[in-house]
Order: sequence, then structure tokens, then C-alpha cells
Amino acid sequence: MRRAARTDSNHEEIVKALRAVGATVQSLAGVGHGVPDLLVGYQGKTILMEVKDGKKSASHRELTEDQVLWIDAWTGGSIFIVDNVEAAWSALK
Repeated sequence: MRRAARTDSNHEEIVKALRAVGATVQSLAGVGHGVPDLLVGYQGKTILMEVKDGKKSASHRELTEDQVLWIDAWTGGSIFIVDNVEAAWSALK
């Protein structure tokens, strides 16, 4: 059985900020296996976001091996790595 997924400290802040501008957000953090943290719908677009904690050192914000493999295998649209609210809003454009 898979244990509960940990989320970065800014995960909820980013979700709330995206919803505040009209995006629909589904957290996928519990899926694991390298799947990005957020599935975001905004103005007819579907966006995947991997949340990293911008307050941590660069080495602690690196993608895991599973994340790298998943992103490399993904044949859909872009996946955005976001570490703060502004980066998440920017990904909506």
C-alpha cells in the first residue's frame, strides 16, 4: 500500500491562487510514480504543473528520477515546473 503523498509547503498556496483567477485545479500529488502535482484547466486549456518549493535550495528542488522519466515519456502538452504563485500564473498564459 502506498503511503500518503507529501506535498511541498507552497502546494496549497499555489492551488488557491490558481483558483482565485478562475482555474479549475485537481491535485494529482497522491498518484505518485512521477505524475505531476497539478492538473489545471484554464480558458479551454489543460495544463500540468509540478510544484517545487522555491524556498528550498536548488538541490532540494530537483526533479526525482520518477518525475524525469514520466516527463520524458509524456507525449501531451508541456509540463510546467513552478516554485511560486507568479510562476504558476505565468504558466496559464
